[in-house]
Amino acid sequence: MSLLSISAMQTSIGQYAILHDVTLEVPEGGVFVLLGRNGAGKTTTLRSIMGLWRPSPGSVRLRGQDITGMHTADIARKGIAYVPENMGIFGGLTVAENMVLATSKGQFDAARLKRVHSLFPALEQFWTKQAWSLSGGQKQMLSVARAIIEPRDLILIDEPTKGLAPAIINAMAEAFREIAESTTILLVEQNFNFARSLGRDMAVIDDGRIAHTGPMDAFAADAALQDRLLGLS
Repeated sequence: MSLLSISAMQTSIGQYAILHDVTLEVPEGGVFVLLGRNGAGKTTTLRSIMGLWRPSPGSVRLRGQDITGMHTADIARKGIAYVPENMGIFGGLTVAENMVLATSKGQFDAARLKRVHSLFPALEQFWTKQAWSLSGGQKQMLSVARAIIEPRDLILIDEPTKGLAPAIINAMAEAFREIAESTTILLVEQNFNFARSLGRDMAVIDDGRIAHTGPMDAFAADAALQDRLLGLS
């Protein structure tokens, strides 16, 4: 059984149909990458899984349990975390306060917090600083750290490398590899080099439909397919 199963999912925003019969199986473990051109429906897919936009018709199942139509908070309690493209942090709060808000009971598990600090040492260094004062890369680290401060089955991460310096991207890749040893990541990413360095499995969405699925290694080796589906050359 797949960790996440999406079946014939359709999502409309107002009068506009964005997703059309999206069907996808995300296996447990590792990094699953969702690729696609700008406007293809990647972010809408993540938001639909998370209940921020409700698909109709179609279904979303986590470990076989139907979570379609649940409130976002209830979906989060089922073990899914979401790192949005805009990072979703609170600039007027400190790093520590942002992290506390991501816990269910307002307190940290000491071992878990130690692990987060080992993945993102800058957050420990700026623990008492307001989040607005962090660099773009540090804000992205904080956003991901909030998602893993408690155990999760699945983390949805949207465009984490956007606007980041190469050194920060490399550090993020190392952190994602370690996270994926215990938590499945569904990653939306435009940086193909970053995506293929992490992904075990992948799918391409095009105009709101799944156009291709398969192993990342095979897709990375097929330049013609990359060019046809993503415009890469």
